Amino acid sequence: MEKYSFLNIVRHGLRGHRHWQPVWRNPRLKTRYDVVIIGGGGQGLATAYYLAKRHGITNVAVLEKGWLGGGNTGRNTTAIRSNYFYPESTNFFEHSLKLYEGLSHELNYNVMLSQRGVLTLAHNPHQMDMLERWSNSILLQGIDAEMLDVGQVRSFLPLLDTRRSARFPIYGGFIQRRGGVARHDAVAWGYARAADALGVDIVQNCEVTDIEVSGRRVLGVRTRDGLVRADKVAIAVAGNSSVVAQMAGLSLPIVSGALQAMVSEPVKPALDGLVVSPTVHAYISQSDRGEILIGGRADGYPSYGQRGALPALEDTLSAALNLFPSFSRLKLMRQWAGIVDISPDSSPIVGRTPVTGLYLSTGWGTGGFKAIPAGGDTLAHTIAHDRPHPLIEPFGLDRFTTGRFVNEAAAAGVDH
Repeated sequence: MEKYSFLNIVRHGLRGHRHWQPVWRNPRLKTRYDVVIIGGGGQGLATAYYLAKRHGITNVAVLEKGWLGGGNTGRNTTAIRSNYFYPESTNFFEHSLKLYEGLSHELNYNVMLSQRGVLTLAHNPHQMDMLERWSNSILLQGIDAEMLDVGQVRSFLPLLDTRRSARFPIYGGFIQRRGGVARHDAVAWGYARAADALGVDIVQNCEVTDIEVSGRRVLGVRTRDGLVRADKVAIAVAGNSSVVAQMAGLSLPIVSGALQAMVSEPVKPALDGLVVSPTVHAYISQSDRGEILIGGRADGYPSYGQRGALPALEDTLSAALNLFPSFSRLKLMRQWAGIVDISPDSSPIVGRTPVTGLYLSTGWGTGGFKAIPAGGDTLAHTIAHDRPHPLIEPFGLDRFTTGRFVNEAAAAGVDH
C-alpha cells in the first residue's frame, strides 16, 4: 500500500508524472489468441474482463483502431437505469444496474456512480395513464418505480417549468430513484485496468481490416499489423457494426445515425438527478463539473458524422429550454454526436451469429452505456459456453426471422 500512499502520489505529481507506471500494458500483438474482441469501448473491455474473471479465459486480445473509450463510450450522456417496459429488457438492464452498483468495488476503481434518480415526464393525462402502466409493469417485475404528481415533480426539480400555461405543461411523471449517471471514461479505464491485470492484451491503434472466414467458421482477423488467428471473434464496435460485420459476409438489420449531445458552461448545482421528456425528445442532467448535459433525438438520416446536423441540435436545445426556460442564459460550450446502431425494434442484437465462432454486440441505440456491465457479462458467458446467456437469449439475431421482437422504442426515452 505504500506505493499508493498520499505522500507518494504528491511526490510523483511534483515530478511531472515522469515515473508513473501505466495502468495497463502496451503489449505486442501475438499471432494467435483464444478470443479476439474487435472494439475497445465499454462493451468490448467488459467482455474481455468477464471472460478472464468469470471463465478463466485470459488469452484474449481487445483490438481498438483508435484509443480506449474513444467511440460511443466517450461520446454519450452516461445515463444508467433499468426502467424499461418488457420483462426481457428490464431483467437485462436491472442486472446491469446491479453490477454498476458494485462496480467500483469490483474493479477497485471509482466509476463515480451517482444514483440521484431518473425522472420521466408526462405532459398530458393520456401520458400519465401510460406512465402508470409503465411503472406498474416495472413494479410487478420487482424493480423500483414511483409515480409523482406535478407538485412532487416541482419539489424534485424546482427549475422545471411546471406552470399549466407552459408550452408543454407537466402533469407528473415517474421516477426510478436508483437510476443515475456514472463517469464514462472511468468505466472504460476501470475495465481496461482490471482486464489487463488478468492477462488480457489490449492493443490500441490496431485497426481490423478483415475477418477471416472459411466454410462459415471464423479463423481470425486481419489487421494492419498482420493476421491474428483466433477460435472465436466478437464484434463490439458501436456505430460501425454493419461495416465490420460485412467483413464476415453478414448483413445486419440496423441503421447507424448520429445521436447528439452537448454541455453548457459550468454552474453551481442546479439539477438533482436526470430528467427525460419523451414528448419533447430531450434528457437533461448536470455533470460533476457543473455543466448542464443535454441529449436529444438522433439525426433524421443515416450518418457516420460525429458532429451531427443543425436541425437536430436546434430541436434539442428548443426542447431543453421549453423544460428549463432559465437555461437560456447559459452559454453552450461543446457539442458532439455518437454514432448509434438502431435495430428495427430498438432493442440490442447480442450473441451468436450464423458464422461459427463469431459473436455480436450491437443495436444498443441509446442504451449502450447503461448496458456495459451486463452486456460484457452475458456476452462473455455466451462466448465461453457457445450458447446464449438466458438474459440475452431474447435479443439474438434470429429474432428477425422468427418475429419475436422486443419493441422498446417508447422506453428508449428519445426519438429514433
